[in-house]
Amino acid sequence: MASSSSSSSSLLLMTLLSLSFLTNPSHSTTTNCSSQTFSKNRIFQTCNNLPQLNSSLHWTYNPSNSSLSLAFQATPPHPNGWIAWAINPTSKGMIGSQSLIAFHQPNGSMTVQTFDIEAYGPIKESPISIQVSDLEAEFSDGLMRIFATVGVANNATVLNQVWQVGGSVTGGVPDKHDFGQENLKAMGTVDLLQGESKQQQSNGATSAAGNQKQLNSIPSSSSLLSCCILFFSIFGGVWWL
Repeated sequence: MASSSSSSSSLLLMTLLSLSFLTNPSHSTTTNCSSQTFSKNRIFQTCNNLPQLNSSLHWTYNPSNSSLSLAFQATPPHPNGWIAWAINPTSKGMIGSQSLIAFHQPNGSMTVQTFDIEAYGPIKESPISIQVSDLEAEFSDGLMRIFATVGVANNATVLNQVWQVGGSVTGGVPDKHDFGQENLKAMGTVDLLQGESKQQQSNGATSAAGNQKQLNSIPSSSSLLSCCILFFSIFGGVWWL
């Protein structure tokens, strides 16, 4: 009986330690957006770890003139690829998005250009319907960054956003991106006042993305519950001995 009790206690301790490891933020591989820094001492009031494509959005919203100073950061699939962030004033998908796309020019310098995405297929640089200024792009350590100030129409505080990455540029025009699950899910809304991004789901619902208060990714309660159920289903008859 004593041996059984000791063995069961050890199993329980090992399980609890495993769960503690899973929920301990220090073991997470997700980079907290609030720890990211930018050139020229740029500082933003709010940031979100976006749920797809290893990307983040940083911003400062100025309600007095309805403007948004922002930085979008993502890792392109290839150093010669591109990243994009967009506001869609008419819908929650790609079509209609007023896009800022950053990539390397033939001379190696970074550029950020505007694109009005009117349809699926090849795109070309074009004016967009939102006011934009202070455009700048950077590349370092495999990361691309877009900096901009955009006007927010009608004092809106919840925006439809779309973001994307691609692996190549041809003739100064971004080539099509991959169509993996992360690429197809890279859209949603951003609440400028609440500091929260929500991902658009296939059924039209939204799910919250990590914001500046979420320092690390933590396994969901359902995952932890599954672990507990598995443990007690195997050892439930002996752990109290």
